[in-house]
Amino acid sequence: MNRLRRAGCLALLVALSGHAASVPSAAEQARIDRLIDAVAQNKQARFVRNGSDYSPADAADFLRRKLDAYGDRVKTVNDFIELIASKSSTSGQIYKVRLADGREVPSGDFLRAELARIEAVR
Repeated sequence: MNRLRRAGCLALLVALSGHAASVPSAAEQARIDRLIDAVAQNKQARFVRNGSDYSPADAADFLRRKLDAYGDRVKTVNDFIELIASKSSTSGQIYKVRLADGREVPSGDFLRAELARIEAVR
């Protein structure tokens, strides 16, 4: 009976540890949230996804929805940038950001620079 109980406890611990590893830590989630908030507040940029451009607020809403849908693979802010915010999961097209001067940059590059800016201020 003890062996069966220990096996059950071990299975429960394995299941719980697998679940805990499938979500970002509170600190990483806060970094992701700050980055999405920075996207929403960047009124000088347009976000280009699959050939159409979107407002900062629409882009932030999209990133939140995509994170909700595919976020089980995201453990860090870098995972978020790479897996959620850099390219379309349906078309494979790279997302871009159109800056105020008209230049377009890959969203991954833009988000990494934005993250560095945010964290330098803190």
